[in-house]
Amino acid sequence: MTNQNVVVSDAKSGIGMSKIAAVSNSALLFPAVPESPARVAGGGSTGGGYVRISRKKLLNKLESGGGRTRINSWVESMRASSPTRKSIDENEHEDQSSWIVKHPSALGMFEEIMKGSKGKEIVVFLDYDGTLSPIVDDPDRAFMTNEMREAVREVAKYFPTAIVSGRCRAKVYGFVRLSQLYYAGSHGMDIKGPTSAKGPKCPIMSKNDSQAILFQPAREILPMMDEVYKALLEKTKSTPGARVENNKFCLAVHFRCVDEKRWTGLFEQVRSVLKDYPKLRLTQGRKVLEIRPTIKWDKGKALEFLLESLGYANSNDVLPVYIGDDRTDEDAFKVLRKRGQGFGIIVSKNPKETNASYSLQEPSEASYVLLAPFGCMETILATRTLEEIINKYIADFFLSYPLEFLGMGLKLWSLISLTGKRKFCNRKKCTIVSILCL
Repeated sequence: MTNQNVVVSDAKSGIGMSKIAAVSNSALLFPAVPESPARVAGGGSTGGGYVRISRKKLLNKLESGGGRTRINSWVESMRASSPTRKSIDENEHEDQSSWIVKHPSALGMFEEIMKGSKGKEIVVFLDYDGTLSPIVDDPDRAFMTNEMREAVREVAKYFPTAIVSGRCRAKVYGFVRLSQLYYAGSHGMDIKGPTSAKGPKCPIMSKNDSQAILFQPAREILPMMDEVYKALLEKTKSTPGARVENNKFCLAVHFRCVDEKRWTGLFEQVRSVLKDYPKLRLTQGRKVLEIRPTIKWDKGKALEFLLESLGYANSNDVLPVYIGDDRTDEDAFKVLRKRGQGFGIIVSKNPKETNASYSLQEPSEASYVLLAPFGCMETILATRTLEEIINKYIADFFLSYPLEFLGMGLKLWSLISLTGKRKFCNRKKCTIVSILCL
């Protein structure tokens, strides 16, 4: 194996001072080995009783099965990745409440989170799709709102902030358009530091793009990825709704707009292309099949690399915060649990196996969490109507505890009738806490 030169930072001087280090490609190559189920305090799998179809078990079958069994297992996993297929039965509300207990809302646990951050250096890591922007049918139109962009900009003024995405780094930058951030594209296989000094530990980088690159562990694979991209375009063009996206160091085959009856055929098309490329492996995200190099690198490794680059490799005074929504973000959540530092926040409306500590219901809530450390939570709540807050948060409690909150629901309905759509700022004594205590 040849050694590859990658640019890494000098931990003592931050990202600004860089040096060349030799990294053996053989140290990065690895066989795809399924992870064991994650454990939680008190024993037992994080899956608990609330996951109807364990995607982890399905993916394990993908590695051991062959022929038709392997194909069927992949299709089962593709179905399980769809939130719309979540089974609805008499235990649904119990499952939801059980999951919320294990992964409480980051908004509701804000005081606890802030206490844990006291005296710590906060570093923020953010996924893009499904976290900063909503999941959309057309991946080229996954735009973040201006409010979200301003929230990220505000955070980056005070804390080192990184976007860690499966998307091509240049594409993510085109969506976010904030030069003071760290960008880790292609699941962390293409990392670049800030190009402006607008935040902490964000020295001005060289205007020469190649000198600003921090890490590209799979650079030699680029010609192969371009070749496979063209082959996939040709092979999948007969499947209506299928879309192939070139994310530079990885490829994505989106099946969000593909009729479910064609999923088996689409998987077979993708597999027929990859059988000639042993250096590539197939993984899965939300309504997407992803083709990546078989190197020991993922979002968790990217998180560790950035912490080391910022000088926090062996620090006890750092608090990494990672917000994400996808299976690929679990690699970062696992790293945080293993380190015993920081916490992960998963964005999901549906119960799922996760190593995250807290949860959020949807991307818009991420902006509230990002702004909260600056004393903006009260301002955020003040700009929202009573009706919006009740629909967004309290309704979830009604679904989980219908009997317990029946009486409170009647009182809340009377309150809404009296107040209408008046803002919180017009009722300073009326807070979420006082509502819940009615």
